[in-house]
Amino acid sequence: MIFQRVAKDKETKARAGSITTDHGTIETPIFMPVGTVASVKGVHQRELKDDINPDIILGNTYHLYLRPQTPILEQAGGLHKFMNWDRNILTDSGGYQVYSLSSNRKIKEEGVKFKSHIDGSYHVFTPENVMEVQRKIGADIIMAFDECTPYPCDYNYAKRSMHMTHRWLERCLTHLKKTPLTYNYDQTFFPIVQGSTYKDLRQQSAEYIANAGAEGNAIGGLSVGEPAEEMYAMTDVVCSILPEDKPRYLMGVGTPINILENIALGVDMFDCVMPTRNARNGMLFTAHGSINIKNLKWANDFSPIDEMGITFVDTEYSKAYLRHLFTVNELLGKQIATIHNLGFYLWLTREARKHIIAGDFRAWKEKMVKQMDNRL
Repeated sequence: MIFQRVAKDKETKARAGSITTDHGTIETPIFMPVGTVASVKGVHQRELKDDINPDIILGNTYHLYLRPQTPILEQAGGLHKFMNWDRNILTDSGGYQVYSLSSNRKIKEEGVKFKSHIDGSYHVFTPENVMEVQRKIGADIIMAFDECTPYPCDYNYAKRSMHMTHRWLERCLTHLKKTPLTYNYDQTFFPIVQGSTYKDLRQQSAEYIANAGAEGNAIGGLSVGEPAEEMYAMTDVVCSILPEDKPRYLMGVGTPINILENIALGVDMFDCVMPTRNARNGMLFTAHGSINIKNLKWANDFSPIDEMGITFVDTEYSKAYLRHLFTVNELLGKQIATIHNLGFYLWLTREARKHIIAGDFRAWKEKMVKQMDNRL
């Protein structure tokens, strides 16, 4: 993997760059649509490529391990071939999903024993076997196995968890060296900074992760219920320590406003289920604020969904029609809303990149944050 910095904003820590892997170039800042089970929900790969046009999408190790299972993916030639996606893929390690099982898992030094949410069967994730699973899935960027702590979190628990995540990182690195590539392209490994919302722990973890010398680094354990101000404070602490010449990925974030504020702090990569999940519930994100399309006020509004026309659905359908589809529970409504929201998120990060390069990112960001904070 090659990371190049193209521009740096003079008034914030925002950067524009590019990441090049064997599956192409990723222009940063970037939002990665979440394709949990080898599918970005409700979107054909053709629409994803031609209309939403991300350079990279995300898959989930926990879900892919359970279904369709890694032997099937290996027989298919890896996730790219299985889902017919020839651009970049990142897989998370399953740490967050295992954390979210709460009552159905036990965390020990060896790893995590958990019950499948599908059939109740027991499984174990260790740093070693998670590396093997990600080799077989075949993503371009793979993540270290970590423990994602909840919020709020006791200081001593957060400290113990952070040190265990660091020990697990060493085991991941040791095992990766012994585990050959499954397919004929490289994979890049990102370790993950933890430490909950404690500044001293975040500093310790960021220093430890920076010293690991990986090609890119991730920030985990945020956007788990803490106030936005705490998320920004922790991101700022970590970004001031992680190396400038390597990409930084803030996991699971977030709203459009969260994304812009974290770009300003020096983050390059984002993922979140919010644009797709909220779309399925009738919430649309726009440059001028959010829309609950189910509201009666849109019943006879025959204007385009979004006059900006970022994707084809924005001008092909009216707000009144989209509201009607949600009212009658027509699946097409959820698909239209999903394409719109993903298109908007990609537009937002690409527009941020343009303004970083142009040198007026801060003023543009402040204007956009104010606009997007409206309920239309």
